[in-house]
Formats: sequence, structure tokens, C-alpha cells
Amino acid sequence: MRSRQYGPDLTPPWKKQQPAPEVEAEPDLVVEEAGTGFCGAVIRCEKTAEGPTVTLEDRFGKHRVFPMVPRGFLLDGKAVTLVRPTGGTASRGPARTASGSLAVPGARARVARAGRIYVEGRHDAELVERVWGDDLRIEGVVVEYLEGVDDLPAIVRSFSPGPDARLGVLVDHLVPGSKESRIAASVTDRNVLVVGHPYIDVWEAVKPSSAGIPAWPSVPRGQDWKTGVCRSLGWPENTGAAWQHILSRVHSYKDIEPALLGRVEELIDFVTAPE
Repeated sequence: MRSRQYGPDLTPPWKKQQPAPEVEAEPDLVVEEAGTGFCGAVIRCEKTAEGPTVTLEDRFGKHRVFPMVPRGFLLDGKAVTLVRPTGGTASRGPARTASGSLAVPGARARVARAGRIYVEGRHDAELVERVWGDDLRIEGVVVEYLEGVDDLPAIVRSFSPGPDARLGVLVDHLVPGSKESRIAASVTDRNVLVVGHPYIDVWEAVKPSSAGIPAWPSVPRGQDWKTGVCRSLGWPENTGAAWQHILSRVHSYKDIEPALLGRVEELIDFVTAPE
């Protein structure tokens, strides 16, 4: 029997799945593949015998290729159908911050929270600002630097952390058995999160390919690490100028090693989490 109201298809119109909006797969558009949950930025689109495909790169540098099927991807949590770019600029995807987050045009900086993120030095703070600056301003998170972690327990006590004033600390060279690991272990306040990366200095958290070098050199013990890097690479022994050169090569999270990316985002989540 056919329904006069619905015709041969007996599914009511309001129960039918609506077509997903089409979005051009522009480079750097960040989407999630609906079936696997893989999240990454668009690297390229290709036409194959089986149909068009898109290659995504996640923030750890891993690439995966997916077919561009209807409703195959999520953009900001909503199903979309990716299509190959037409070459125009009118249909570009939403702008992204350097950290890969969705940009909020015209958003004003939030009034600073009581919570803070502490990093060891000025270079650490400048690198965090370069990649996460837009996110931090929207969240109202201030980053300050310590010039070392030797006095971290006293600094924590002076800060007086609490549920509405959490403190996150990023430590260089936080590896088992190091001086830094012993100092970090002495901080037990539940409103303080101390995390770190394995690098001797935050310079190493910049991918060598982004810095324009084959690899970060090994510097002998007892020698100033930054000066030793400059000598090994044939750069003038001006660590300030060397850092500015390195920082100028950082444009987004793709230029940063995963070991630092995850830790900074962990701190931002901790400081901004509701009580």
C-alpha cells in the first residue's frame, strides 16, 4: 500500500536525514573524519579511480587519506560533505589560529583570570605566545616566566593557588632523575599542575625542518647549550639573534614537536577548567 502523504517512501519527511552542507577542502582546514575520529588539517585533495580523496595531517605529523563521501567529516562537531576546492576564495573554510583552533573574528580579549601559566624563561614565553597567543587572550590566561625553577616551591606558596586561581607550570628538561623532576615532585598542591618537555632548552621544541637545520646538534656537558648550538651550526654566537631567527620560522603548531604541544594544551585546559 502507498501512502498518499509520503508516496512510495513511508519515512516521514522530518525523520529523513538532511543533506550535509558542502565545504571546500581548502588547505589547513581542520576537520574530523566521522568514522575513525581522526582529526587533522587538509593537506591535499586528489582524484582517483574510486573517487576524490583528501589527505589529513594531525598535530603529530601523521597523515591519513580518506574518501570524500557525503557526511563523511565533522567541522566544529557538525556533519559536512567535503568537496574539492574550486580555486576561488569565496568559499574558504573558517580561519584558524596558529594552534589550530577555530578563530573568532572580532573577539575581544577576556579579562585576565586569577590563574596563571608559568614558564621557565623569556624564550619559552615567546614561543607559547607565537602559537597559542590568540587562544590565551580569548581565555584570559596570562603567561609569566620564572627564569629557572630552583625556587618553584616558594613561588607556588607565594602565588597562593586555589580552585579559582589554578597555576600551571611548564618545565624544561623534565626527565626522570633530573634536578627539574625532583623540584617538580616537591609541588603537591592539587591546584597546581607541573608538566614538562624532555628538551634541554625550548629551542629544541621547534622542529629542525622548520628551523632550517638538519637536526639539533649535541652539545658537550659543561658548555652553555645555546652557545654550543650556535657554534655547531656556524651561527654567530649571539643567542638572542639566533632565537629571533628560530622564532621567525615558527608559524603554527605544525612547526612544534608533539612533546611540547600536548603539554601546553594540558596546562591551558587545567587553568581554564571550571571549579
